[in-house]
Amino acid sequence: MQTGFVWHERYMWHNTGRASGPFLSDASGWLEPDWRHTENSDTKRRFRNLLDVSGLLDQLVRIDPRPATVEEVCRFHTPAYVDQVRELSAGAGGEGVDGTTVIGKGTYEVALLSAGGVIEAVDAVLDGKVDNVYALVRPCGHHALADAAMGFCVFGNAAIAAHHARVVRGLERVAIVDWDVHHGNGTQAAFYDDPLVLTISLHQDNCFPPGSGSVEETGEGAGEGFNLNVPLPPGSGDGAYEAAFERIVVPALERFQPQLIVVASGLDASAMDPLGRMMLSPKGYGRLTEIMLDAAARLCDGRLVVEHEGGYSAELVPFCGLAIVERLAGVETEVKGTILQEFPEHMGQQELQPHELALIERVAEAAGLAEPAVG
Repeated sequence: MQTGFVWHERYMWHNTGRASGPFLSDASGWLEPDWRHTENSDTKRRFRNLLDVSGLLDQLVRIDPRPATVEEVCRFHTPAYVDQVRELSAGAGGEGVDGTTVIGKGTYEVALLSAGGVIEAVDAVLDGKVDNVYALVRPCGHHALADAAMGFCVFGNAAIAAHHARVVRGLERVAIVDWDVHHGNGTQAAFYDDPLVLTISLHQDNCFPPGSGSVEETGEGAGEGFNLNVPLPPGSGDGAYEAAFERIVVPALERFQPQLIVVASGLDASAMDPLGRMMLSPKGYGRLTEIMLDAAARLCDGRLVVEHEGGYSAELVPFCGLAIVERLAGVETEVKGTILQEFPEHMGQQELQPHELALIERVAEAAGLAEPAVG
């Protein structure tokens, strides 16, 4: 396998400043500010550095990002919002609509580079330069709305890339599978009435944004049935995620027959993440990657782009990311047997639980999907 890797040092220069809690970027006066915002460069840099010291980075194909153009970004975002981000970035900075999302000095340029990195990843796969890609970009994008920054996200990277695949590259059907622990509300909104982009979000039930990502949100108009939400119960581990992929994600992809699959890869469903309460292990992330690779091979000539979203555990994010990239590249590194890789697998209730299965069956039934046997 030839696996591409998108990275740029400037991604680490998106400055989110200090914070007064795990979410809030404003120091309210009631809680002593922490020295860094939860969404900072640490986990991404540690992920990239683990790829380096493991030797895997040398086996990946470097894909250089370039800034997305305003025209490309405005296929999803409004011109007024893009102008707002540019002005805030050039001035004193500002925040999104939810009190969590910092637009710092220089954020505009880095966010354009992030969106452009995912576009370049799509082009590399469609041009046959690589079989698949991991785009380790920042800032993330799946919460960004057409007219607002939200949930640490500035520009909707996956949505912008999907529009590029269709408008510029001529694809008819693109699927976006989001395994971030938080609901991909921005990506959902981008294609809610569009039958040519299938959006699937697996997330912790009612975690973030509040009240978002229910089973009943299935699209509207011509897009009815082309948006699927799998709001898994808190505490779901490897077994629940694998069952959800086998019973919901894969059958939905088979029915849709995409020409490209984009994975919004949030690593905050891991067992150690401060902003989620799920229990995925590095091995679990690896297994989900294997499932996506198999689906892409059968459905769309292996065209698979994995683009980075959330993930805030400095300890576990690098190992979850390594497991994903190892599967993409078909390479097993010597990094194994560490306590961080193994302990989440031994946590209680990692196996599929009855209440988790009930939710999965409810989603599958509502979506009219086949139900292959689990286990």
